Amino acid sequence: MQTIVEKIKQYQTIIIHRHQNPDLDALGSQLGLKDAIKETFPEKNVYAVGDENRFSFIGKMDEISDELYNGALVIICDVAVSHMISDYRYFLADEVIVIDHHNNGCVLDTPEQKFEKESYIYIDSEKGACAELIAKLVRDNGWKLSPNGATSLFGGIITDTGRFQYGNHLEHTLLMASFLVEKGANPQFIYKNLYVESLETRLIKNYFQNKMQVTEHNVAYMINDKDVYEKFNLDAFSISRGMVNLMAGIQGINIWANFTYDPDKDAVLGEFRSRDIVIVDVAKKYGGGGHEFACGATLANFEEAMKVVEDFNQMMIEFNKNN
Repeated sequence: MQTIVEKIKQYQTIIIHRHQNPDLDALGSQLGLKDAIKETFPEKNVYAVGDENRFSFIGKMDEISDELYNGALVIICDVAVSHMISDYRYFLADEVIVIDHHNNGCVLDTPEQKFEKESYIYIDSEKGACAELIAKLVRDNGWKLSPNGATSLFGGIITDTGRFQYGNHLEHTLLMASFLVEKGANPQFIYKNLYVESLETRLIKNYFQNKMQVTEHNVAYMINDKDVYEKFNLDAFSISRGMVNLMAGIQGINIWANFTYDPDKDAVLGEFRSRDIVIVDVAKKYGGGGHEFACGATLANFEEAMKVVEDFNQMMIEFNKNN
């Protein structure tokens, strides 16, 4: 991490990336880091790039030209595999830093091009959120942080830890959250934008909740085919990740999965969640990854999705034998 700090000090132009279809940890890490660098080094040019979605209430992205990458440092937050990075222009930068907390390794090559620039990788899969790593960087180095930046990082921690339910070191997570509140983070702003919803949204969720199916071994799952786009003006990400936890918190159901057809990719987005059972190896088996209890994979079709369900069935059989 100290090498990363020195690189940030060295460069005049810094461009921050993260993964596609960003959750609040990706956006919060990205915008929180941008804020911290700008507040601490106001003479630097710092940009955040990538696609936007419903979590963009936390802050907007910058639109920049390719020329700005010349002589620039790129920092990639909350992702370490190329096919998930939003905006491949990180190839144009002089050097690249990756800061992540997923246990997926790091692959910056793409199918079309080998990444041959200097890179610095910092992955700590023990932490509950990438925003937690950025908060620690800010605190340990005595950097400045505005209330907006603190709120961005707090939002990342809140969402990726499921409001402090997940992560192996809760004491550290809470310490970083407390640090961010001291810096002016506004938890109520996050909660209002995340958990207060319109009547229309609640009725849409009721529709998807009624689609839940349960196997004989108590794996819950949803199948969302292309017909859902005729019913609702929603994107695939909002259905896939946005609806998966409608199946959470049900006694006896320790694994649940949401499978959604994505017309842009002509593939099925799989979002997998669990309680007390580590499921990330199943996600990796199908080319995905993520956290131990919250992960996903992009699947070829719904037939492959049902193979995932069967793998989860086998895990539930073993779990029920031992509990």
